[in-house]
Amino acid sequence: MAAAFLPATSLRLTPFSTLRFLSFFPISNPSPYSLHRSLRRLPLLQVSPANARRRCCFCTATSQSPSSGDGVKVENNHEHRFGSKVGEFRKKLRIAEVKGGGDEGLGRVGQSLSVTGWVRTLRSQSSVTFIEINDGSCLSNLQCVMNPDAEGYDQVEGGSVLTGASVSVQGTIVASQGTKQKVELKVHKIILVGKCDSSYPIQKKRVSREFLRTKSHLRPRTNTFGAVARVRNTLAYATHKFFQESGFVWVASPIITASDCEGAGEQFCVTTLIPSSHETADTSIDAIPKTKGGLVDWSQDFFGKPAFLTVSGQLNGETYATALSDIYTFGPTFRAENSNTSRHLAEFWMIEPELAFADLDDDMACATAYLQYVVKYVLENCKEDMEFFDTWIEKGIIHRLSVFEKEFLQLSYTDAIELLLKANKKFDFPVKWGLDLQSEHERYITEEAFGGRPVIIRDYPKEIKAFYMRENDDGKTVAAMDMLVPRIGELIGGSQREERLEVLEARLDELKLDKESYWWYLDLRRYGSVPHAGFGLGFERLVQFATGIDNIRDVIPFPRSPGSADF
Repeated sequence: MAAAFLPATSLRLTPFSTLRFLSFFPISNPSPYSLHRSLRRLPLLQVSPANARRRCCFCTATSQSPSSGDGVKVENNHEHRFGSKVGEFRKKLRIAEVKGGGDEGLGRVGQSLSVTGWVRTLRSQSSVTFIEINDGSCLSNLQCVMNPDAEGYDQVEGGSVLTGASVSVQGTIVASQGTKQKVELKVHKIILVGKCDSSYPIQKKRVSREFLRTKSHLRPRTNTFGAVARVRNTLAYATHKFFQESGFVWVASPIITASDCEGAGEQFCVTTLIPSSHETADTSIDAIPKTKGGLVDWSQDFFGKPAFLTVSGQLNGETYATALSDIYTFGPTFRAENSNTSRHLAEFWMIEPELAFADLDDDMACATAYLQYVVKYVLENCKEDMEFFDTWIEKGIIHRLSVFEKEFLQLSYTDAIELLLKANKKFDFPVKWGLDLQSEHERYITEEAFGGRPVIIRDYPKEIKAFYMRENDDGKTVAAMDMLVPRIGELIGGSQREERLEVLEARLDELKLDKESYWWYLDLRRYGSVPHAGFGLGFERLVQFATGIDNIRDVIPFPRSPGSADF
């Protein structure tokens, strides 16, 4: 094998010999002469090309200048030898940007650009092929016009590019000759990124939402579920924006808890007493540890006591409200309610603000301002999607939502019962003071009695409300409120919290709840208690309200309900 000769200067190497240093020195270029740029005037040393290409990171070189005699220590720079800089993040060009703006893309005519997405439709007419692609950034597709001379046309002609395939398309924006869009892309090159099998279930023909629930991993590629996802995203963003601009602090409440906020007992148990993963199905019930009395021995569980998935972050939120004044939580909650209806989910998201130094009136004002803000934000920032919902899901939804700019009405629970008793309408559920209002009652009040306006019902009987709600002076009702909106019924539920220690303790005793489990919650009343209030909003119901989708399972990406935990 021929030897490689490297020029060198006066170089002292530790702890390796000169020859070993050179043979391990990292060289990115296969040629051994690539070292000469950094190591000048080295004495001629024989090194094999194979060794010259090897790498090592454990050597230190000391270079001595022949003229001055001063020693300068030079450390190996790993950053330059073993890595490269991370590239600059560049935002992708989205179809929404190409077709957006008041001119619907006409300002981009003549621009050459590249877009990526999934094929929605493909059709050929004589020597021209039309491909519509969508990248999820907006409802409308980008029409791509392709001639046989375009690079990659053979893949289209050969049937490799089908509906559902992912592609990268390069071309020039031109004014469209069609009436459905103002601009289209004249294709110069198409690259098939990912093929799509002919069994792809999302075709141009319409399919039912029931069928699409069995294809939750693919349904966001449809117009309806893509629009729902974008509106959901905008509502979430607007939620954070409203509270942040109003001076609230976001708090992450725990998902695992030992408390039952609602006192209903419909919670999912979190336990390690049953072996996990594949062992679970083969576990005998006798393997669960028991006490001498035959009960489950929770002391041997992970937390040393029963633990559950939370139904609400409210109690934890109150702890931070009594320190930071105004806070909000926004996260997943769970309820083991065996209800297989279009209104219930086992896993859902909740928005729960808490306001310190506030009463029920402040609470209702905050809820009203919040709802008006997010509705306005969606109408202004999701115009194309909202027009789609107005056309295909619920005609008139844009007008219905615009009503929310008006003042909200409030009336007491007692007045609401009187109104329902006088209604010239037969209800399925009985109307009586002391009974909770059902969805049909709530919708009648907001849709018919008050002509589609949102209504807040306040001061409910304490027997039908949670233990933490502040008791009113009449001793029969609590400072609670429910906001009712058309099509949904109750959208927001809130209350002023009971800040008086002795009253709260008496209420826990009355409901036979274990005060020891709430010792920390009671401490908030012992140490600097303040009047405070808050509300809870089921985020999926808000998405339903804003889109007109009638089944709550269609406004969350992967619905969880009795008998259904797929994907």
